Amino acid sequence: MADETVSTTNPDLTLHPVPLTDEQRDQLASELVDRLSLWSGAAGLLPIPVVDVAAVGGVQLYMLRKLSEIYGVPFSDNVGKSVIASLAGSVLPASTAVTTTVTVGSMLKAFPGVGWAIGALTMPALSAGATYIIGKVFIQHFASGGTLLDFNPPDYREFIKAQKEKLAMRQKSGASPTSSSESTPKV
Repeated sequence: MADETVSTTNPDLTLHPVPLTDEQRDQLASELVDRLSLWSGAAGLLPIPVVDVAAVGGVQLYMLRKLSEIYGVPFSDNVGKSVIASLAGSVLPASTAVTTTVTVGSMLKAFPGVGWAIGALTMPALSAGATYIIGKVFIQHFASGGTLLDFNPPDYREFIKAQKEKLAMRQKSGASPTSSSESTPKV
């Protein structure tokens, strides 16, 4: 990938990574999204309102940075934050219900007992699901030659709808949202 490693036996020799095939790159990206979706769910468990949302956003930004590296796409934190915000704000919540649920789920943690329990039950699932969908969208976008600068969230509405349905089916079957190693379909 982008980082070079130095040989431990001879520090003067720099090892150059072997280029990945498209299939290997997609597999590596899917594994990253699966792993960071779980981390995002864990961040949703943080007991402090608003801090949990910030932690989830940090995980998503890190995921976007790593996906950019995997696909050789230039990355900027400012552009990354804007792209995630535009995707989450314009496509993920088909209505304001998801956004309201995340906000209320986070804020409920401020109330001891029942409030924290409700927040602890909703935030991890919503956080992991949103991170998973965002990751799959960017795998799709980067694999088709896109960059952060040409990302247009409305172009991915149908793809996101299909990912939400897959996620819902996995949750109904009792499987973890990230347990499948399906490859991402090409546009």
